[in-house]
Amino acid sequence: MTDASAPSTLPDGQSLAALVAGKLCHDFISPAGAISSGLDLLKDPTAQDMRDDAMGLIEASAKKMVALVGFARVAFGASTSAERFSGAELGDLVAGMTEGGRATVDWRADGGDYSKPQARALVNLAYLTAAALPSGGSAVISTTRGESLIISGVAEGPRARLKPEALAGLSGLPLSEGLPGQWIQPYWLWLTVAEAGGALDVEAAEGRVTLSARMPN
Repeated sequence: MTDASAPSTLPDGQSLAALVAGKLCHDFISPAGAISSGLDLLKDPTAQDMRDDAMGLIEASAKKMVALVGFARVAFGASTSAERFSGAELGDLVAGMTEGGRATVDWRADGGDYSKPQARALVNLAYLTAAALPSGGSAVISTTRGESLIISGVAEGPRARLKPEALAGLSGLPLSEGLPGQWIQPYWLWLTVAEAGGALDVEAAEGRVTLSARMPN
């Protein structure tokens, strides 16, 4: 499927903001709509036998919305007062985003703390690693420190893969065809790493995808 509005050049600041905002709206609409549906059921006098189901839907959707907001503040925004983040709290953000998915996330990045650019790279890389496993599998997220911080994500599963849009974004290339929503987060990760003076490597083979970011300490 080709989107005729897809950018053929790298976006400027305003276009980049529009693409990020569009992705966030897409992510938020599902739990927001589910909360609205649950509230409608609660108000419907003919659906009182579904009250417990409605409350369960509202609770699960509100939890997902909170997870989305917490993740987005670190992954895309700068509206948090924290200057550094612990590995444990970043792991919680990723767990909230991937809960209920088919991939199992093995978080091995608890040690030390991370600057804003490092945290942004880490959570985006972790999410994209898990997203490379549409049919399930294991996503191992780890960090090592030396002269640089190395962030690694290894996805192993029967259909581990990266879509062409994601590969373009992870390479810092413009989107020539496909869906901007599938391109923007990979490109955002590449941009985060590049602007920090680091480098992003991608390896994709049958059943295995590896993302690796080298970031300055």
